[in-house]
Amino acid sequence: MSTTISWDDQRVFLAVLETGSLSGAARSLGLSHPTVRARLEALEHDLGTVLFTRSVNGLTPTETAEALRDAARTMAMASDLFVRQASAPHGTIAGTVRISVPDIMGVEVIPAMLQTLREQHPALRIELSLSNAQADILAHEVDLAVRTVTPKQNALVARKVAAIPLGLFASPDYVARRGVPENVDDLEHHDLIGPDRNQVDLALAASLGPQFKPNRYVLRTDSHPSQLAAARAGVGIAVCHVPLGNADPRLIRVLPDFVVHVLETWIVTHENLSRVPRVRAVFDHLAAAFNRMQNRKPRG
Repeated sequence: MSTTISWDDQRVFLAVLETGSLSGAARSLGLSHPTVRARLEALEHDLGTVLFTRSVNGLTPTETAEALRDAARTMAMASDLFVRQASAPHGTIAGTVRISVPDIMGVEVIPAMLQTLREQHPALRIELSLSNAQADILAHEVDLAVRTVTPKQNALVARKVAAIPLGLFASPDYVARRGVPENVDDLEHHDLIGPDRNQVDLALAASLGPQFKPNRYVLRTDSHPSQLAAARAGVGIAVCHVPLGNADPRLIRVLPDFVVHVLETWIVTHENLSRVPRVRAVFDHLAAAFNRMQNRKPRG
C-alpha cells in the first residue's frame, strides 16, 4: 500500500460515505461524476481494499469503510479548522468563525445578533450550523457554540449568558376564534402543537401534565421553527422562548404565569480558541446580545 494517500481522495470517500452515492458526493463537492468515481477507485487501489460494494440499489459501505468513517471525519474537521485559522492575519478581528446553534435560535434569534456584529467587524465571516445536537468543540468541528445544557467537558471556556423561560403562545387569530385558556386544565379544549419523536422534548411535555400527551397534539414536529411558524399561522398553541414571543406582534402569550421550562444558555469555545481575536470578538458579542435580549421589556 502507498504510504502517501491523497487527502482529495479521502475527502471524496467521506462524501460518498455520507451521501450514499457517487452522484450525491459529486454534487456536495462540486465535482463531476467521473472524477468522483476515479478518485474513489484510486483510493481503493492505494489502500488495497474494497470500500463500497456496488449493486443496482447503489453503494453499500463495507466494514472497512465504516471503520474509517470517524478518522475521515476527524481529518475533514481538521482541514476545515486549518482553513479557518488561516483566514485572518494573527491578532486581527477578521476571518471565519464557525458557530453551532439550536435551530430555533439560528432562525429567530442569532441573525439579528450577527447583523450588529458585522457592523462592528465587517472583516468577519460567519459559518452558521443549525442543529439541536451538540457539535464537538474539542474536535474543532466548530469554533464556538450556543448550548442550552451546562457544559461539562474539560478544555472548554464557557459563559452562562441567559436563563430563557419557555411559555405558551398563540396567534391573535387563534385567540379570537378559540378564546384564551384560563388555566392549564383549559388546554384540554385547545389545539396544541408539540414534539414528534424527540425524546427530550416528549419527556418534558409529559412532565407538564396529561394535557400535553402526544395524542393531544393537532400538529407534531421536532422542528422548533416549524412549531413556531404553525402557531403564528393560527394552527394552535405552541411553546416559544418568552423574550422572542413577547417581542413578536404575531403572537400572544397565553397563561402568562405558566413557565414550561427554563433554558440555561451558554456560549462555549475551546480554551485554545478563546484567545484568538476573531473568536473572542464573536464570543463577547453574543454574550452581550443574549443578556440584552433576556432583559428586554415586553412590548406594550
